[in-house]
Amino acid sequence: MASLTDLALGLVTLYLVPRLPRDVEGARYWRAAFAWAAVTALMGALYHGFLIGVPQVGEVTWAVMSTMVVVVMSFLLAASVVQVLGRTRAIVFWPLRLLGVAAYAVLAATGHPGITAIMLCEGLTMACVIGLWVWAWLRRHPSGRLMLVAIGVSIAGALLRLVPGAATLVRLDPDSAYHIGQIVGMVLLFRAVARGGPPPLVGRGSSTA
Repeated sequence: MASLTDLALGLVTLYLVPRLPRDVEGARYWRAAFAWAAVTALMGALYHGFLIGVPQVGEVTWAVMSTMVVVVMSFLLAASVVQVLGRTRAIVFWPLRLLGVAAYAVLAATGHPGITAIMLCEGLTMACVIGLWVWAWLRRHPSGRLMLVAIGVSIAGALLRLVPGAATLVRLDPDSAYHIGQIVGMVLLFRAVARGGPPPLVGRGSSTA
């Protein structure tokens, strides 16, 4: 079931990639985030279906997949910064990304990759993403509310995997419940991105474009 739900997540996300609008701020970052997420999920289907019983190969595959999740987070942050604040502000957030990626790389290299490690290393990154979209929502950005809903659904899906016994509430194993939550989250994220179109909030109304 975990393999099938990961396959569904990968295929749905892959289907959405070419349908993402190209005329919104940060479009290339959104496409990169969705593309990396799709490949990660498809690798996850292979891992859960065939490699989990092969310890050496499975451990390496899991480390690679979890690192790819960190890359997805990087593109998610970049897309959010560009869409909300504008391209000139994106460079401010890259030092944060380097710290998060470096911290996770150390954990993965020492044999501690996984969802918990991702949450520990990427907590500040996700807080920045949520903060950006709360700020955007308060200023009536057209994507703000739905973006926060999409992020909330994705976090809820992750909690189904992390909180012991939570997945039993939906009568699924933790991995499958997490994957289904992510499918809903990705579809909502796609809809939120599609709504974005206005110029960045910073500098709006100024004399320069």
